[in-house]
This record gives sequence, structure tokens and C-alpha cells, in this order.
Amino acid sequence: MKKIAIFSSVLVASALTQMGCSKNTALSSQPSGCENQPSIGSRTVPILEQGGCRFRDLNSNGTLDTYEDWRLPVQNRAADLVQRMSLEEKAGLLLHANAYNNTEFPLPATGYNTQQVGGAIQIQHVRYFVSRLALPPAELAAANNELQAIAEKTRLGIPLVISSDARHHFQETAGASVKAAGFTQFPEPLGFAALNATESTLAFADVVRQEYRAVGITQSLAPQADLATEPRWPRINGTFGDQADIAQAMVGAYVDGVQNGRFGLGADSVAAVVKHWVGYGAAKDGLDAHNYYGRFAALTTAQLDNHIKPFLTAFANNVAGVMPAYSIFEGLEVAGEAVPAVAAGYSKPLLDLLPQHQFEGVVLSDWAITNDCEDICKHGFPEGQRPTFEGISTAWGVEDLSAPERFALALEAGIDQFGGVNDVGDLLVAVSEGLVDEARLDRSATKVIQQTMSLGLFENPFVDETAAVQTVGLQASKKLAEQLQAQSSVLLQNNAELLPLNTADGVKLFVIGEIQAEVFEKAGFRLVSNAADADVVLAKLNAPYETLYPNYFFGSVQHDGSLAFDEESLAVLRELPPSTSVITSIYLDRPAILTPLLPLSTSVIANFGLSDESLVALLLGQEKAAGRLPFELPRSMQAVEQQASDTPSDSESPLFEVGFSLPY
Repeated sequence: MKKIAIFSSVLVASALTQMGCSKNTALSSQPSGCENQPSIGSRTVPILEQGGCRFRDLNSNGTLDTYEDWRLPVQNRAADLVQRMSLEEKAGLLLHANAYNNTEFPLPATGYNTQQVGGAIQIQHVRYFVSRLALPPAELAAANNELQAIAEKTRLGIPLVISSDARHHFQETAGASVKAAGFTQFPEPLGFAALNATESTLAFADVVRQEYRAVGITQSLAPQADLATEPRWPRINGTFGDQADIAQAMVGAYVDGVQNGRFGLGADSVAAVVKHWVGYGAAKDGLDAHNYYGRFAALTTAQLDNHIKPFLTAFANNVAGVMPAYSIFEGLEVAGEAVPAVAAGYSKPLLDLLPQHQFEGVVLSDWAITNDCEDICKHGFPEGQRPTFEGISTAWGVEDLSAPERFALALEAGIDQFGGVNDVGDLLVAVSEGLVDEARLDRSATKVIQQTMSLGLFENPFVDETAAVQTVGLQASKKLAEQLQAQSSVLLQNNAELLPLNTADGVKLFVIGEIQAEVFEKAGFRLVSNAADADVVLAKLNAPYETLYPNYFFGSVQHDGSLAFDEESLAVLRELPPSTSVITSIYLDRPAILTPLLPLSTSVIANFGLSDESLVALLLGQEKAAGRLPFELPRSMQAVEQQASDTPSDSESPLFEVGFSLPY
């Protein structure tokens, strides 16, 4: 396994092309007499030459200003720029806005709403945007270039940082992940926890880095360092499981790979944001804190250090940012004092722990913490009405404050930048009313500008749209991803040593679930339409879930509730003749209770994102399931309800213990 992962990493590194500048930009090679000349990309601002070097004249004043001089330390450059900025411009740096699409959710978007986003850039002075576009690489690169071109024309020419939720996996959930849409599709982070091989996680993160930079994405709203200690929680698929040592190693490797090293940001980096500080995975009753009904977490003081541990290697590897959790932590104490009953983004005791753990980067709030929480936020949409983003708020514990007061309280607690805010108005009111002084804005604005400068964007914010196609989704990357999909799978049951199959040639296969028929036929299987005619039945299943709160937006799209299968979902398997050989492949986006499934299956494979190509390779033994469960699989819902939400793998008499696997 280890040799395969290392070989694959080298293969990807040698095969992926380097990101260039847009075909519409002015390029600079290294002039004679100028050392370390970076590539300069410009569409409208002039290019200055001095001492044999080239620079972008971002404010078009004909003079090389300190903030435009890439030879100087970013601290000097950022200080110079911030003192040139108006209060409104500095306030805009403290917002991390939504780059709105040109169609409303949930219709597929073909681009940004450039009028709306352009207004945020030009009028609200926003420079950080999250992109949720799911477009082919060249089109996504072009869309991001279009936004950078708008920013280039502003008074000081400050470029944009465009971020993204995870988009290299299988699951697509609003507010948590984005459809892969041409990006290389790896297993979920749980799969990397199952493998527990830092070199594999590093290779994956390096692909993420190169593919993101190729399309103009320069910040990853990942990794998710939360411990998945509450098995009903809907965000488990984005974590590295519930074992702190494994999660710590995987989080550190992701930061290393996506930032292109452990020593901070450079012109080839993607800035990582580790999240959610701290204890989000201890969700009370498994209910998610995106929602008013799930705003509490059951994190005890005794388990706090265990939930902190996965963040430590990210901090040691100089992660660029950290995102606090939404949750209110009832009964938690820090240094012997009770933590206030407010969301983590407002909790000074929790955020004061960050510098104590040597974190000095940008503290980015999760989305909508300053929004008003009114009737829809608290009670959901009226019955029969489709939930939308309208009324979204996560201002837990501070619902009675005004929006300016929330901004001031969060800044006092330690927030530098506010997620999901597109308008500087309330922040400016907080300054005008004396709730926060301008010097406090200066401190956060300086950190944000230093981050942007370190990414090399002041020299070249544009990407080559045609080269994006040559970088994103390369065959070498796909080969690595498919290997890791298969290898991260866990063999849970293999009666009569059914797996691996000796051959696919002529094997009559009946499938329960959706497949790409041509993949199986190409491998030699004969697909049949009647289970009675089959040599083998393949059941493709997903972990069960309920929709407990369908009238809340996030409640309507998240997988929560029971982990147990209902009788209807197992009916097809129960109707098969007892002698039937059944291979069950189950996608675990969180734990599942497999107690009734085992007697109905000959072999059971747990996976964390598995293409049909990788599944066929597993069935035939061309790849081997080498993963170990990154969490336990409980025996019953009663056992789940009796376990502690903040304690890893503590249910009574689990069906499969954490770390379980059978040899393949």
C-alpha cells in the first residue's frame, strides 16, 4: 500500500502541469539583472519597470509604491497599503462574501451574477468570495478571471481571493461541499482516515492545490478537523473520523499538501482554513448547529483537549486560517471558567486558546453569524413551502443583539473576517457608534492583506483558461484517486471467501442500485434483469438517514436521524433465495447499523466514495481493500442514544469496533 501511494504521488507530481497566466494578460519572464522576478499578469493596470524588474502599477499613479513592490516583506507592503485605505475599504476586507450565481438555488448556474458580485467588489470593497459554481475547468477559470478583472479596475487594484468548499469528493451538500464537475474525485476524508497514510493524504492535497490554482481558486475552506464523536451528526463525511491521533496526522498532511509546504503561504499555495474550532463534532443528539434546533453541543471539559488535538499539526504547519464552530458549548470550562453560552465565534475564552496554541493566522467566522435570527430561522418555513436560504442565521446566543453589536462582539472575541456577509453597512455602523474602533479593523485588515500578498495575487491574479483543462482531472490524478477509493474501502464480512471473485468473464450479475452498466460489461460481467438468473447479486447501498426537520433549509438537505435501515429498504434482499451470493457495497457518510444487513449478505464492503471502476477493481482483486473503520459501527439505535456525544467510539458492544477490517 505504501509503495503504491508514494509511486502515485510522484506520478501525479510529474504529470500535472504548472498553472500559468491568462492568455489575455501581459506576461513577464525574468528580465536581465532581476532575481526572483515573479510572473506579472495584468489586463488594465500599467506595468512598471525598475532596476530590471517588473511590477503592476495597481493604483495607476506611475510610481512604484511600497505595496506594489514584490521584493519587500509582506509586512511592509501590507502596512503601506492599509494606511492608504479608507475606512470603507478596510471594512470590506473583513467580509468573506458569497459570489452569487446567475441563477437561484437550486438551478444549475452557468456563471456568476457579475452585476451583484461586481457591486460587492466596487461599492462594498469586498475582496474575499466563496465560489460554489460547478463548471468545467476552462469555464470556471474564465468566470474567476472575470471577477479579478473587475477588482483590477478599482482604486487600489486589490485582487480577490476566491475560496471553495470541498469539491474533490462524492457528496454534494449545500453549505458543505460542491459537485466535483471535472475535478478529480477522491474518497471522502473518512477514506483517508481509513487508510491512515499521510503520504496518500499529502498526494491528494497536492492535486487539490494544483487543480484549484489552475481555475483561480486560492483558498480551501478545509480541512475539517472536527472529531466525529457523535455518530448521528450529518457532517461526519467531511471529517477524518473519531480518533484524534489519526485526525491530527491527516489534517496536518492536508495543510502541508494544499499550502505546498509547512512554512506558510507562497505563490503556488492554496490557503487552508482548518475548521471548526472546537468540538463541533460533539453535536447534542446529533443535530447540526447550522440549524436553530441544533445549536447546542455536548462537549465536556474532560474531552476538550481530545477535540483540540487534531488542530495542533495544522497550527504547527502554519495553516493560514481557522474557522470557529457554530455551536454553543453548554457547561464547558476553559482554565476553570465557564464558557459563555454563545456560538464559538463570539466566545473569547475559546478564541483566546488559538494564540496559546501558536496560531497567528486569519480567524474566519462560519457563515451568517451576524444575521438576524427571526421567525423562519427559529421555526422553519411554513408547511408546504420549499425551504431556501432566506432567513438563514447562525447568531446563536446573541439573537437579541443588533447586527452592529454582533460585529463588535465577534471582533472583540477574536474574529478577523466574517463569512457570508456581502454588505459593510452594519460593520461601519459599529465603528460610527463607537462599538469598535478603526484600529481594530486595521489589525484584521492587515492580516487579510498579508495573506493575499503571500499568495502572489498582487503580482498575478489571473489564470490561463486553456491551461486549466491541461491541469484539472488529468489521467494520472484520476488513476491515483481510483486507487485510493478502492484501497480506503473496508472489508467487513467475507463468508466463504467470496471476495475477490476469480473472474468476471461470464459471471451473471444482478444489481440492486444504480451502476454504469458499460463499466461492468467491459470487465466481463453479464448483467441480468432477474435475481434468480444471477450467479452473484451486487447491492449498492447508502448509509440510512431520516429528514427530521424538512421545513428548515439545512435540515432539508442534511442526512440526520436514525442510523438503522427500515424494513422497506431491505425488502429486496430479504426476498432473495437463501443460497444467493450477495456482495453488499455500502457508502458510509456516517456510521450505519448493519446488524440486520449482515445475515442478508455474503460479503460486505464499506466505502467512503467508490466509482464503479474502483468497485470492479475491488471485486476482481485488482485492488485490495486496505482501510480500517475510522469510527465504530454501533449494534443498535439504543446503544447510539446511550453513548456520549463527545467521546469517540463509546457505544455498548459495537457490531464493529473502530479500526476493524478483514484481510483482503
